[in-house]
Amino acid sequence: MMKYKRILLKLSGEALMGNNSFGIDSTRLNDYANEIKKIQQAGVEVAIVIGGGNIFRGVSLNNAGLDRVQSDYMGMLGTIINGLALQSALENIEIPTRLQTAIKIEAVAEPYIKRKAVRHLEKGRVVIFSAGTGNPFFTTDSAAVLRAIEINAEVIIKGTRVDGIYNTDPEKNKEAIKFESLSFNEVLHKGIKVMDTTAFTLSKENKLPIIVFDINTKGNLIKIINGEKIGTKVYL
Repeated sequence: MMKYKRILLKLSGEALMGNNSFGIDSTRLNDYANEIKKIQQAGVEVAIVIGGGNIFRGVSLNNAGLDRVQSDYMGMLGTIINGLALQSALENIEIPTRLQTAIKIEAVAEPYIKRKAVRHLEKGRVVIFSAGTGNPFFTTDSAAVLRAIEINAEVIIKGTRVDGIYNTDPEKNKEAIKFESLSFNEVLHKGIKVMDTTAFTLSKENKLPIIVFDINTKGNLIKIINGEKIGTKVYL
């Protein structure tokens, strides 16, 4: 029996790079599409937010002297590129998909409208939200939490390169300790970074749980949907 009926899946742009230094790895992209297909065919209503760090990272260019507002809008365009790529990969395996953007780019995607997004989900379409919140100074983590709240998702499932939340970076410290679950208050007390502060606070205030898991291990996503303890769950 499925534990969740409607979810928001958060993917980083870097996840799409695979072993490349930038851009989109087609094998990795298709792997993610197939994992999403498993839960969509199981009856889960799936919304997705993807970052754009594999295409363009606004903050880093801002540090190099580019105007922050301009660089953030460039980053939003990067998320649209990733959204189009994932949409194509899903439709290639016959998964109905809609791409909605927070900034108007009607030649390639629908503008974000909450009621239309919910209707698409109810009809079994995967909905991809691109361009963040449509505002500079806000990350795609914040966009993911905001959209999840708006569409009444039951949980945010954040795919990463590691299999959960640790007390230190497990890629740098082999002695790092993994947490099976954490309360929002424990995350704050321990100073662990799950999402940026704005996104995390918004999630906490709206009692929206977050599951952090390894997206690159096949089968993990459907296991979470079926209620198995995969990754780390952050709850109120």
